[in-house]
Amino acid sequence: MVQCIPLRVVTSASCVAGVVVVESATPRRHQAEFFKVREQTRPALNVLDERRRGATFVEHQVKSLINAPESTGMGFWSINPYVGCEFGCTYCYARYAHQYVMRRARDAGKIDQQDFSKYQASDTWDIFEHTIFIKQRHAVLAALDRDLYRIKQRNQHGRVYPIVIGTATDPYQPAEKTFQITRAVLERLNRERGLALGIITKSTQVSRDIDLLEELQKKHDLTVYVSLITTDPEIIRLFEARSPLPHVRLKTLRQLTDANIHAGLIVAPILPGITDTIPRIGALLQAAKDHGGQFANPSPLRMYPALHRGFLPIIEEHFPELYEKYRRAYRGTGAAPRSYTDAIVRRFKRIAVEFGIPVRDPVLERSSRDADSDQLRLFDE
Repeated sequence: MVQCIPLRVVTSASCVAGVVVVESATPRRHQAEFFKVREQTRPALNVLDERRRGATFVEHQVKSLINAPESTGMGFWSINPYVGCEFGCTYCYARYAHQYVMRRARDAGKIDQQDFSKYQASDTWDIFEHTIFIKQRHAVLAALDRDLYRIKQRNQHGRVYPIVIGTATDPYQPAEKTFQITRAVLERLNRERGLALGIITKSTQVSRDIDLLEELQKKHDLTVYVSLITTDPEIIRLFEARSPLPHVRLKTLRQLTDANIHAGLIVAPILPGITDTIPRIGALLQAAKDHGGQFANPSPLRMYPALHRGFLPIIEEHFPELYEKYRRAYRGTGAAPRSYTDAIVRRFKRIAVEFGIPVRDPVLERSSRDADSDQLRLFDE
């Protein structure tokens, strides 16, 4: 006999073949069909909750939480409490992360090849924002303990890399209000000292944790990056349809800086021909200044081939004069042409000087300073 595992949900639930199925007040979206399983007793994916906006939340067990700098090619350790993101930004490079989670679930015997094939045949573009994998709290904290031990061991014998939360998916997306995995991670980090921490978010929910952020800032070098690409709400609705509007994010920035949290803007991505004009950059930096922003960090669009079919139709419909230019510019690896990247960063810095906003990446600057210190110590021995 199959036994149901009790889970905290906000709607009614039933047990079908070992899967907790939540009964939503509205019909399920088509992607939820993937999680129906035949009568069997093998392990299965647990559906934790569903939302009226169409999101389904699935429990995800993890053995490791923090991605090493070597595995990502970035100059920091990274943590993403959620796989998938309800904000569903069209340019997000993490949209296809689900395929790796599902492949691991198949290899672990939690789903069979037939179900995996059904997933592969479904619309993975929509599933990114409609099926969110929630990393199981106890597994997250156990993995974080192991990972922090590994990080501290490496810090004693080499370069000290920062830890950045929210590099792929937003740690304060709507799921956080219910599951609070990000808060649990921060509470665990609050037991440590002397780390360089960064948090990247578009969400107003980060202000919920101001009390905890104040504690963290006393013990660590903490920076909060509020992600915002423009002050134009129409552009936000086109490319980030489910995310908070600009004035709401700016209000959040003000709340953080009023609490003396080190916070500023990450302007990523800058969209060529759309958000890279002098008036748009100027309006954004003026707004950052008016709301207490302490820095701005720009980054031009990277568009990998897998994103073309979801992103380029928006360009074709709303910016037809740019469509062929985007196709040509992003034909290769996904990076913007080097000449454009250099020119737009120079423009951004020039405008930032006018508004008195430093252009910097505080977390990576900390990493660079630590690397320089390591080199200098060679001459002190």
